[in-house]
Amino acid sequence: MRTTTGQARHKSKKRLFKRAKGYRGGRGNLTRTVKETLIRSGQYAFRDRRARKRDFRKLWITRLNAATRQHDLRYSEFIHGLKLAGIELDRKTLSEMAIHDEASFKDICDKVKETLASAAS
Repeated sequence: MRTTTGQARHKSKKRLFKRAKGYRGGRGNLTRTVKETLIRSGQYAFRDRRARKRDFRKLWITRLNAATRQHDLRYSEFIHGLKLAGIELDRKTLSEMAIHDEASFKDICDKVKETLASAAS
């Protein structure tokens, strides 16, 4: 009689299929295909957790560039002015301010302009 390591095997397969729930066709029904799919999906998840950080930073920079140009500044000038002025707000916070709190963002832009003007002279 053939043994298939009963309970342990059943438990490990159950764990695999639980993770593959909702996958189409053999990707959710066949043990070998499920394993391959889960490995690949894990690689995509790992890669994209890092890519998400890059994507958000790109978005914040794009928003800041658009917002600073409304106040006659370029993005690069704005960031340089922030460093000179000693304002330590990150791009995410500045981006949110530009959208939701335009008055305080304008104040920051004015402060940056003053700092840049005094640094130039």
